Amino acid sequence: MSRKEILIQLGIILLIFLVGFIVRIDNFHTDPTSLEDQVFQDQNGLPYMHDMDSYYNYRLTRNLLDHGYLGDQKLNGIEWDSHSYYPPGVPLDYPPLIAYLSVFTYYLVNLFSEIPLLWVCFWLPAFIAPLAGIIGYLFVKRITNNYGALAAGLLLVLAPIYYIRTVPGFFDTDIFNLVFPLLVVWFFWEAIESTNLKNQLFFSTLAAIFMFLFSLAWNGWQYLFYLILFFCIIYSMVALIKGIPLKKFLYTSGIFFASSIILIAAFNGFLNIIKIIMAFSQFSVLSTSSLWAPWPNIYPMISELQKPSLIDIVIGTVPGLLIVLLVGILLMLLTKRSKGLIKSIPKNKRLIYFFILFWTFSGLLALLGGIRFLILLIAPLAIISGILVGWIADHFSQEHEWHLNCLIPVLMVVLVTIPSLFIIYDNYIDLKPTMNDDMWNSGEWIHNNTPNNTVVISSWVYGHFFSTIADRPVIFDGRLAYVETVPTRNWSGGYPYGVKSPSTSREYWINHAFSTSNETLSLGIFRMLTSSGDQAGLKLDEITQNTTKSVEILNQILGVEKETARTILLKNYTMTSAESEEVLKYTHPAKTAPWVLVTYDYMIGAGYWMLNSGEWDFNQQKLKNFLYSYGNIEVDVNSLKTDDGFNMDLKTWNSTWNDKIPYGIIMIKNKTIEKRYFDQKSDFIVVLLLDLGRSVVIDKHFENSTFTKLVLERNNSPNFKILYENNRTAIWGINEV
Repeated sequence: MSRKEILIQLGIILLIFLVGFIVRIDNFHTDPTSLEDQVFQDQNGLPYMHDMDSYYNYRLTRNLLDHGYLGDQKLNGIEWDSHSYYPPGVPLDYPPLIAYLSVFTYYLVNLFSEIPLLWVCFWLPAFIAPLAGIIGYLFVKRITNNYGALAAGLLLVLAPIYYIRTVPGFFDTDIFNLVFPLLVVWFFWEAIESTNLKNQLFFSTLAAIFMFLFSLAWNGWQYLFYLILFFCIIYSMVALIKGIPLKKFLYTSGIFFASSIILIAAFNGFLNIIKIIMAFSQFSVLSTSSLWAPWPNIYPMISELQKPSLIDIVIGTVPGLLIVLLVGILLMLLTKRSKGLIKSIPKNKRLIYFFILFWTFSGLLALLGGIRFLILLIAPLAIISGILVGWIADHFSQEHEWHLNCLIPVLMVVLVTIPSLFIIYDNYIDLKPTMNDDMWNSGEWIHNNTPNNTVVISSWVYGHFFSTIADRPVIFDGRLAYVETVPTRNWSGGYPYGVKSPSTSREYWINHAFSTSNETLSLGIFRMLTSSGDQAGLKLDEITQNTTKSVEILNQILGVEKETARTILLKNYTMTSAESEEVLKYTHPAKTAPWVLVTYDYMIGAGYWMLNSGEWDFNQQKLKNFLYSYGNIEVDVNSLKTDDGFNMDLKTWNSTWNDKIPYGIIMIKNKTIEKRYFDQKSDFIVVLLLDLGRSVVIDKHFENSTFTKLVLERNNSPNFKILYENNRTAIWGINEV
């Protein structure tokens, strides 16, 4: 390679990195004079993290820096996360690479200046993500020319779904989901194509090392292992049929798989080998709606686990592929190159072409798991785009004047990357964190004003935040999205940890505590969850062999005193004294844990799910579909209306919602609550939150629910009192009066 070629490649590598980096830090543009921007910044002017998983990763990284391992403590030699899914917490089973890389970077940058760990974690994604483009360029350069490789590199760093999950403040494992697959596939292909025995061994081992690192980076690494395994099996079958020699292929692939398994088992635990076996069955379970039966299926409310549409696929991955495909088809038609297209591909490159097509097909299958898996499609689609751009560049270099040799290919690179840039700058360049000042202040208040053993009750959405910033255990968090594959065994207290733990039963109980109008039942639910977790339900399941019956029993006894509950168990459900005492030990414990309940404006938007799943029909296995709608209020001189169809005369209170008269109206302003009733036959009530400019239309069944009292009215009740509040959040404790 000449010096000029080296300089060109270095220039392209620098360009790809700068484009990927600058576009990401461009998302970091806060105005210190803007009140809106200030809401999303900490006291140092640094925006909050973009999602809750980022805070989870930060907590584990902080643990690693503090005491040398990711868990909060070690129990019987096992790392334990005692902040998550309390009680009793869970064994820590999480890919450690993001934490190790962050701590290494922290020590490195602090050789030159004092930078807090949180800042390192915040900025790390913007430096790691562009590496995917550089690797993609070097890989595709081995298949085609500089133009195609440059296009592939730029498309990788500009893929919209990858962009939004790797901006500064999105501190999650997604930063690795292009880097390592590209490295593994690249070096695996180099091993197969090499004619030198030493090179075959070297590249196979190198691919295995990156597979091992991928297993440390993301819990879904098995998909790549299976992708290559299935391709090797299919290729071997075709080769046998066609009489293609297989000795070299089997040698290199054998080294790769053997080395991968040995490295993963030796350095990352034999459990990860079990995960290879379990991954296939796990995916099939995840794709079914009965995953959590008989509990409500929580996946419908998780946006990133919804199946993407065709538009989502095009916009989220490589939108420029449509352009290059169109140009390529036109060129084939005009030049009649479509005939013998496969034969025109050099024999030493056909295998990688077929693999990329197989990779694309596998990525499409992965979309059954949800829209977040679009990221698995980016690499093969970007490579295909690069190959096509390279083919177009070759066409013009062979058949046109010299001044078109560079101009047309460069225009193709620009044309193919513009759609990604347009989508980013039109939709995602001003991403706002899911965190804000009010939530942060609530977390700090809990940290500074509650005992260390205080348990935080919140929606799972904010569980990771409170476990990190408040530094208190939470009863539910983002771990709900995972099905554990650890073989069942008994931990301290006989708590069973197995295939369906954590379970979404806690989601039901938290939501039921809000949907019920019986506040003593709400208190009983919170007492049970914070003191014994799932133990009462699990014990009842042993006795009844029927989860629906267990739920019925708990709803009967959690809202009453212990003696009354004992009588119900003995007489109504004919339990033995020993059985009833065992259940009461968990539902009405002698010693209860201190707890606080956090409510916030987010719950208004989530109200439909909370109330309907809280009233889940266990017999029919479905939501009851109670009415719930929310909107934004617009107030005129004498009238009020909302964007979801509510209209009201402010003088007379005469009102309709979608031409229907409400049962009643609850108007809340400056903590003052005024109620008026109209049509007794109507089935809904309207809550007007004038201070927030929001309205809620709700089934009248929930007029006196805990949700209405705490989330909407936000006033002290006979059993709950506000310990702390700000604009968006409120922290509740037990009203002892």
